[in-house]
Formats: sequence, C-alpha cells, structure tokens
Amino acid sequence: MEQYEDDESTRQRVLSNGQVLAFIAAYWVRRRWLFAATVSLTLVAIGFELLVPRASQGLVDAAVRGPGNAAAAWRAWLFFVGVYVAFAVIRNIAFRFWNPLAAHTMQEMTNEGFNRVQAFSADWHGDTFAGATVRRLSRAMWGYDVVADSVVLWIAPAILILVGLSVQMMLRWPVIGVFSLAMVALYITSNVLFSNYYVRTANLRSVAMDSRIGGALADSISSNPTVKGFGAEAREESRIAIVTRDWRRATLVTWTRYMNVWLIHNILLAVLQAGLTGLLVLRWTKGQASAGDVAFVITSFLVMSGYLRNIGENIRMAQKGLADVEDVARYAKTHPQVADAPGAADFTGQRGQIDFEDVTFRYKSAGAAIYDHFWLRIHPGERLALVGPTGSGKSTFVKLVQRLYDLQGGRIVIDGQDVAMVTQGSLRRAIAVVPQDPALFHRTIAENIAYARPGATAEEITLAARRARAHEFITVLPKGYDTLVGERGVKLSGGERQRVAIARAFLADAPVLVLDEATSSLDVETEAQVQAASEELMAGRTTIVIAHRLSTIRGADRILVFQEGRVIEEGRHGELVAKGGAYARLHAVTQGV
Repeated sequence: MEQYEDDESTRQRVLSNGQVLAFIAAYWVRRRWLFAATVSLTLVAIGFELLVPRASQGLVDAAVRGPGNAAAAWRAWLFFVGVYVAFAVIRNIAFRFWNPLAAHTMQEMTNEGFNRVQAFSADWHGDTFAGATVRRLSRAMWGYDVVADSVVLWIAPAILILVGLSVQMMLRWPVIGVFSLAMVALYITSNVLFSNYYVRTANLRSVAMDSRIGGALADSISSNPTVKGFGAEAREESRIAIVTRDWRRATLVTWTRYMNVWLIHNILLAVLQAGLTGLLVLRWTKGQASAGDVAFVITSFLVMSGYLRNIGENIRMAQKGLADVEDVARYAKTHPQVADAPGAADFTGQRGQIDFEDVTFRYKSAGAAIYDHFWLRIHPGERLALVGPTGSGKSTFVKLVQRLYDLQGGRIVIDGQDVAMVTQGSLRRAIAVVPQDPALFHRTIAENIAYARPGATAEEITLAARRARAHEFITVLPKGYDTLVGERGVKLSGGERQRVAIARAFLADAPVLVLDEATSSLDVETEAQVQAASEELMAGRTTIVIAHRLSTIRGADRILVFQEGRVIEEGRHGELVAKGGAYARLHAVTQGV
C-alpha cells in the first residue's frame, strides 16, 4: 500500500523517550507553580500513605491485647482512619492543581503543533496526507494526558512508596527488606526494558498504521465526488480494507506483546507475595514476629502489589502515550523549510514592480533546474500573461513570487524589497490569487469572501460580491450570505465558487493580482460578466495571468511564452501571431486551424 505512505509514517527520525519527555517537561516549566504545587502535595500524600501499614500494625497489636486495652485500640483506630483520610484529601487537592496544568498544556500543544504544521512548506504538505496530520495532532493531545498522568501521578509516586515500604521492612527485618527491594527493582527494570525493547517497536508500527488509516480515509472521503463519478465505491472500500487489515495485524502484535509482559509481571507479583508472607511466617513460627508484624507485612504487600500492577500498566500506557506525542515533538524540532529571515520586516510595497534577478530554482525531486539564471522585470500596473505547455514553469513563476519555495540562486524583488527578506504573511497579503479551481472553507459565503480582509463590513462584502457578479446568485440562496458552502465549497457550482474567489480578490485590494484562468469554469454568459469584472479588478494593479485559453489574454500588455523555464517569445498578441513562432502555432491550434 505504498500510496498511503508519507514522509512521517516511514519514521525516518524516531525520537527517544527521553527527548519526548523533555518536550513535554518544557510545557510544565511554563506554569512551574502549578507543577510545583502538584508535586509538593503528592509528596505529602505519599508520606501519609507510607504510614498506612504502620497504622495497621498498631491497630492489630492493640486489638490482640484484648478488650481491656480498648482506649489504646480506639486511638490506633483513629490514627489508622486519619492517615488514610489525610492521604485521600491531600491527593485530591493535588489533582486540582494538576488538572488546569494539563488542560493548558493540551491546548498549547495542539495550537503550537498546528502552527508548526502551517509553517511547513508546500512540498511538505504535498508529501503528507492531511488526514494523517490531523490524526497526529489530535492524538498527541491525549497522548500527553496519558504520559503526564502516568509519570507524575502514578509511576513516580509508586516508586517512592515501593522503595519507602521496602526500606521500612529492611530496617526491622533486613532479609525481608532486601528481598522486597530486589523484587521491586526487578519488576520495574523488567517493565522498562520490555517496554523499550520489546513493546515499543510494535507500538510505533501500530501508531503509524493508525495515522495511515486517517490519511487513507481523508483522501477517499475528500475525493468522494470523483469516487461517485467513476462508480468506484467498491474499489475504495477494498483499498480502505487493506489499510485497516494492516492496522489490525500490527495492532494485534502490539497487544500480544503487552499480554506477554503482563503475564511475566503477574508471575513476579506471585513470587513477591510468596516470599514476603513466607519469610514472615517463618519468623512468626520462631516467635520473632507479632500479629501486628504480620498485619504490617500483609498490608505492605497489598499496597505494593496494587502499585506494582499500577506501575506496570502505567509504564505500558506511558510508552503508548510517548509514541502518540512523538510526531508533534518531532514537528517542534523540524525547522520550517521556508522560514522568515531573522528580523524580517513586513512588506510595504504598493506599486507592484516585480524583478526576477538571476533566479535559479529546482524542485527537490527534480534533477534539472526549472529556472536557470532567469531575469525578468514586470512593470507597475502591467498586465502580463504566461503561456506555455504543462511543466514549462508558469505555475512555478507565481509560487516563487509568493515565496512558497526558496531559491537556489538569485533573488526576486517586489517594489525594491527582496521577498526572502520580508515576512511571508505580509508578502502574500499583498498578492491576491484567484486559482483555476478555488477551494473554499466549510464556512458561510460571507466568511469566505471576508477571508481576504477579516475586518470587512457587511457592506464591503456585498460590494465585492456585486463587482464579482456573485451577489445575484447569493441572494437567491435560502440563507443568502450566511449559507454554508460545504467542505471545499462542494455545495456551490464551479462557476459560483469562482465568483466567490474573485469577490475575495476584490476585497483584498492587493497591488499584485494573479489570475489562473479565472473564468475557465464559467458558462459563456457568466464568463462575459466576470471578464468585465476582472478588467475592473486589474485596473491599476500589476496582474499576472496564467493563460490556458489564448482568447482571454488578447488585451495583455505583454505575453511571455515559456518552454522549460525559459521565455522563448514575448510581445503582444498581434505581434506574436504575426511572428509565426510558438505562440502563433498555439493560437492556430486554439482556432482549429
């Protein structure tokens, strides 16, 4: 199923558990007082819990002296109950500091992971399934919750209590204490080793397969119109079934390994139980242990066995949680492929002069450069049309103007400002793009138009729609401008989506305009209306038109004919037709000559 692989699921850069834990701990430092309060209260609660076996011992010793010792027995009972109540109340208070810390961290981890992903290049997004990325971001949030709870609230306190109880036994019965400490050490060490070297590899595989399911489902569901158009539902069901089958196989391996580890550790618990009780019974038979001592050891074992089971379960849960968080931790360590220069200022140009100065560029997957020492000047307010076969460099031209990629050589300058030296957001806000197949958000029509300028008033949105010849079809919709357009705008026709995109460009009021055959989806009547609107939109702006139909660029100030990243012809429509070269041949084909 190679079609569902992406650069993340290949796990080329696996982070260690320590690196992921360090990533998580960095969030705790942000609210160190909440973390410190949780840890401090938890330590106090641990102190009270360590007193439970001792309180049990005192109560039993007082009870075996008979009814004549009732006052001492009641005092022992009060101490026994008070110790447990204090433990429970203080532990509960600790959670009240921990919960806000966890909620803030989960929110920030998701927000920052999303921000990081947004900063990655067009290449990164092209190589990565959107559905898999969404799955990783949402899964990391809950993975953190599991890891944090396991490490701070369960594993660390459990280790302290287990060691504390073993030390108490060692001080009174050295052999029993050493045995207890050795078994605790064996149990915890084997848990860590099994988790790291036996379970983790299988778990990483099943987590990657979980991400692949998200990517496969999103790919198929987002392309549902195409699926229906070819009657390919059964084919897609088969493809998804193969992905879920691979997930099932990987996950069963993980679960089986968890069960194997669980069995081994239950055997270790049985050995601990037999050893502790057997050693103490031996001392009792020799008159070297009281009934209270027996109660102390049994209570200690019950506490220890509960924590040992807990620690084993939490180590396994933490291991899975670390795998869930790992992707977002890796995002945090991955530098954006196209980054703002240090100290980059906002773009401030308004004239729209664009200069390509000795530009060299190649895609990472391409052997040869698309542009090799390329020079070009676009004058302010000029209408420039780009013509040429697929792969000749037309779309790349626009992407480089927007700085969606970095150059290997030379620079691109707009109004005297190197695009690599200004912030990407401010640069792109100065370039309005109307794509051939515009994608809209699943939001209202008004929100989609206002995306170019979020603070726009209803009157400004309506004016932009009128100028784009969209107002008429919008007002006949049941909810007008409040109509939801569906994912990627599927509830609107192609022509309607195009007019919403043009309205958005009107509202952007940017000095540079890019039209990627903006009328290609329209019927003849609407095309004429939108062409008139486009003429109005182009007035006073530097306009780059990617032309697929030569009839739409007759009025261009200059036409560039591209071939393999080079301009082989340039001029106005009439001049190029008269020249009889590549453009004239393209024109003849479109005219059916």
